Amino acid sequence: MDVAGKVVLITGAARGIGAEVARRLAAKGAKLALVGLEGDQLREVAEQCGGKAWEADVTDWEALEAAVNGVVDHYGGIDVVVANAGIAATGFIRSMDPAAFERVIEVNLLGVWRTVRTCLPHLIASRGYCLVVSSLAAIVHIPGNGAYSAAKAGCEAFADSLRAEVRHLGVDVGVAYFSWISTDMVNSADEHPVFGPLRSGMPGLAGKKYPVSDVGKAVVRAITRRSKAVHVPGWVGGLKLFRAFTPKVVDRQAPKSVPAADREMAANDLSGLVGPGGTAAATSKER
Repeated sequence: MDVAGKVVLITGAARGIGAEVARRLAAKGAKLALVGLEGDQLREVAEQCGGKAWEADVTDWEALEAAVNGVVDHYGGIDVVVANAGIAATGFIRSMDPAAFERVIEVNLLGVWRTVRTCLPHLIASRGYCLVVSSLAAIVHIPGNGAYSAAKAGCEAFADSLRAEVRHLGVDVGVAYFSWISTDMVNSADEHPVFGPLRSGMPGLAGKKYPVSDVGKAVVRAITRRSKAVHVPGWVGGLKLFRAFTPKVVDRQAPKSVPAADREMAANDLSGLVGPGGTAAATSKER
């Protein structure tokens, strides 16, 4: 797919991965439709890309439908959807703020479903491409990341089913798997007194952070190839072949760090949504 002149809708585009992908696609001549919260930030990115912003919560059917209708009215259709909007929360399940846990599921999984369902008629009309942003967390389920892992594993399963359902309609579906990327979300989580040391203390490549530019390049390449999967870094793709063994690795590592961290989380009420995106999602829910 030559992206020049193609209409690309990206959710969660106010910052991080969404904004990086938008800028790179704009440089290749794509027409950008950016959807998300943090309106001022979103509009600033849109201006940088020569695109247009629609402020909407991906968990709000009416707002999302209005945004998608606005995109189609403005550009005439949609060729590519990148279902990227996502948030994260810190916390162990026994003591985690229930509202934070459920908001992660709402945004990261139900928001993807609602985005895809709303955009799908337009992708069918254009025989387009949909990229669902999952995560390494769909493959490796670490302590303190239960809500995020559950949501991202759901995204992977959802996209796999969708791919089989719409292939005969000319729509291709890809899944993106990213490790720790240096975004506001991950950097904010690293500042957490309990989760930060847990994440950065993970052995070897598992604890390394990667630049958001790596993701931008990989996603643009995946869109042009209408790829079934995209992995950043590349070793994540190899790890998928051994996913049956990842719970055993986590089980062996957990006793070294989890008991003390769990006690501290339970005693000090340290769970909650992280980063600017988490704040925006929490605020939107309260409206």
